[in-house]
Amino acid sequence: MAARIRKGDRVEVISGSSKGRRGEVLRVLPKDERAVVQGVALVKRHTKATSVGQQGGIIEREASIHLSNLMLIDPKTDKPTRIGFRVLADGRKMRIAKRSGEALES
Repeated sequence: MAARIRKGDRVEVISGSSKGRRGEVLRVLPKDERAVVQGVALVKRHTKATSVGQQGGIIEREASIHLSNLMLIDPKTDKPTRIGFRVLADGRKMRIAKRSGEALES
């Protein structure tokens, strides 16, 4: 199955405590059906200092969020959209935005 949401996509959170927030996908975890989005679902991690030189303390970082809670931002209308697929003449599969029909760079 082709991935609907990929690294580098701009997405909006449609459900949960971060609803309405937008950000760029930093990482996709396909086995867990989750993604890490920049500036969304921030959690505080209490880290211990290591001998390598990393300082200990409370670090704020992004947690993963389920893919069902994310919608891609349509590049044409700047609104959330569903994702469809179109097979090109040369046999390649391309993602399209359902709202505007705009092809998404793959």
